[in-house]
Amino acid sequence: MEVTFFEKPGCVGNARQKKLLKKAGHHLRVKDLLTEPWEDDALRAYFGTMQVKDWFNSSAPQVKSGALDIAGMDEQNALALMIENPILIRRPLMAVEGVKQSGFVSGPVFELLGVQLTQEGDLETCPMKEATQVCGEKQ
Repeated sequence: MEVTFFEKPGCVGNARQKKLLKKAGHHLRVKDLLTEPWEDDALRAYFGTMQVKDWFNSSAPQVKSGALDIAGMDEQNALALMIENPILIRRPLMAVEGVKQSGFVSGPVFELLGVQLTQEGDLETCPMKEATQVCGEKQ
């Protein structure tokens, strides 16, 4: 199946995720999450029934530092912040045949693809999490 896969170019975690999907025989249409011209409704569709706090990339500088209070944020403010600063979006965003999801975790896209993540270990947490480099910072 063809998977539309929105990534942060150069992200080590996204590279590992794409490798697993390709190994499972899926074709990827890779897009840049950071330069996509997002609109509220289009972005909102990827989050399904997730809590707003779970829409956020936990490795984003503003989230990691605690500068944003994501626990009490409403949908409209979250979407506005993410459209202004897409590094805040939990990635990858994936779509297959109209089914969408955010995050590389068990969910509707993986059910449709027939991919089980239980044996793969944690492929969502940023492998750079303990490094001094923070997701989204310029090198």
